[in-house]
Amino acid sequence: MFSQAQYEAVIREIETGLKTFQGQLNQVIPAANSATSHWYVPPPVAQGFQWIAEKTVEVGAAILEWFLDLLKGAAAPIFMFIDSWQWMDIKGRANGISTDLTGQNLVVDDSDWSGKARDAYLAAAGAQSTAAARVGSIAGSSSLNLLACAGAGLAFYIVLAGVLAKLIAALAVSIAGMSSGIFTAPGIALFLEEAGVSTAVIVTAVSTLAAFLGAQVTAMITLHGDAVDPTSFPNGVWPVSNTGQYSDATVTDGDADWSLQHD
Repeated sequence: MFSQAQYEAVIREIETGLKTFQGQLNQVIPAANSATSHWYVPPPVAQGFQWIAEKTVEVGAAILEWFLDLLKGAAAPIFMFIDSWQWMDIKGRANGISTDLTGQNLVVDDSDWSGKARDAYLAAAGAQSTAAARVGSIAGSSSLNLLACAGAGLAFYIVLAGVLAKLIAALAVSIAGMSSGIFTAPGIALFLEEAGVSTAVIVTAVSTLAAFLGAQVTAMITLHGDAVDPTSFPNGVWPVSNTGQYSDATVTDGDADWSLQHD
């Protein structure tokens, strides 16, 4: 399911987190320089420490750019949700038309109308009812598919928000270690390790989302096939709403009968 309020909150969380993450990256090199500037730090250790800090910034910058790219499509689920709502409105209207055109609702005054014109009228109206019902079915399926896509988008960005939170926490530990002077390579490399795990999670999430949306594309193609199905739409168009057979009918009203002939 999709909640627009929840989705907007998740996107705001990611946007805020990216600003925090970018600020942390700006602190890494200065923290490394400060930690290795002491006389008791051997040059080989300082060089190794600087290398880890530089790699941390390099990997972090790449991840930041990746997140920004993934956010470019953040508006899509909201539009999908809005369109899903509108398609459901179309479904309701089309089904209403279909119901109005059913045989039991096509009453001509209080008369008993019979003859070729009546039969032709009901046949033409029945085709309109069937076509309208098909439109309602297509609209309903379109709405459900769009809603499912919006839900998949929400789930995807929730994963991104969780990944970003872990990266921020890992980088905070690394920076704190640098600032405190406890700068063992394994401790500082915590961010790099977390980054490797997190990017793997993102790749899996992206692959899952791509597979899901691929299935939705297949569903939309199927819906297009339904739209041009000659069963409800002869020759791929809306059924004819009039007929030349209206020229002959018989109307019975009480004790009087009239034979209607029209050229």
